[in-house]
Amino acid sequence: MADDVMVTPGGEAGLSQVARVVDTFIAPSKTFTDILRSTNWLLPFIILLVMTIAGAFAIDRTVGFPAVTETQIAKSSMGADRLNSLPADQRAKAIQQQATITKYTTYASSLLILLFVAIEALVLWASFNFGLGAKMTFGQVFAVIMFSALPRVLAGILNIVLLFAGVGIENYDVRNPVGTNIGYYMTSPALRAAGSFFDLFGLWALFLLILGMSIVSKKTMGQAAAVILGWWVLIVLALTGFAAAFG
Repeated sequence: MADDVMVTPGGEAGLSQVARVVDTFIAPSKTFTDILRSTNWLLPFIILLVMTIAGAFAIDRTVGFPAVTETQIAKSSMGADRLNSLPADQRAKAIQQQATITKYTTYASSLLILLFVAIEALVLWASFNFGLGAKMTFGQVFAVIMFSALPRVLAGILNIVLLFAGVGIENYDVRNPVGTNIGYYMTSPALRAAGSFFDLFGLWALFLLILGMSIVSKKTMGQAAAVILGWWVLIVLALTGFAAAFG
C-alpha cells in the first residue's frame, strides 16, 4: 500500500509506523531492518500503554482488586501467615489497604514501560557493543525492544476477553493471568516463577528480540541469541530463587 511507505529525502523507501507494527507479526525482518533508517518507537509504545491500562480496567471491572489481593496473599505462604495472625477487623483493613495499593500500581505500571525498556536497552546496548564489538546506538536497541514486545499485546487482549467472558475470574492471578505458559498450572511458587518464562507469547517476543538485535547489530543470530539468552537464563534463575525463598 502506498500509504505504508515513506520516502526519505535521499530517495530511500522506508516503512510507516503502521506498517512496522504489522510487519512485526508477519515479516519482522522488514521492521527491524527499517530501524536502521529510523528509530521511531512511538506507535508500539502507545499500543503497549493502552493495553496495560485496558487490562487494569478489565481487572477492576470483573474481578476487583480486593479479590486479586486475597488471591496473591493466598499464593504467598509468608503473606498468608502474617495476615492470618491479625484480628478479623485488622485483617479486613489490611486487605483493603493492599487492594488499593495493588489497584494504583497496576494502573501506574503503564507509566513504567519506558523505565523498564530503558534499563533493558542499556544492558543489551552495552553487552553487544562492548561484548561483541557492535556499533549500535542506544535508540536502535530501544526501538528493537519496543517492537519485539508487541506479541505480548495479544496476551493482553486474550486476558481481557477471558475476563469479560467470566473465565478464570476465581483465583485470578494478576502476575500470571492467562494459561499460555507452564507456570500457570504449577502450585509451587518457584515452579510458577520459572514456568512463567516458558510462555507462548513471551517466547515469541524473545525470538523477535534475538532477530531484531541480530539485524541491527549486524551480528549472527547465534551471537545475538548467546547474549540475550544468557541474560534471560540469569533472570529466570534469579526470580525463581527469589520465589523459592520468599514465595
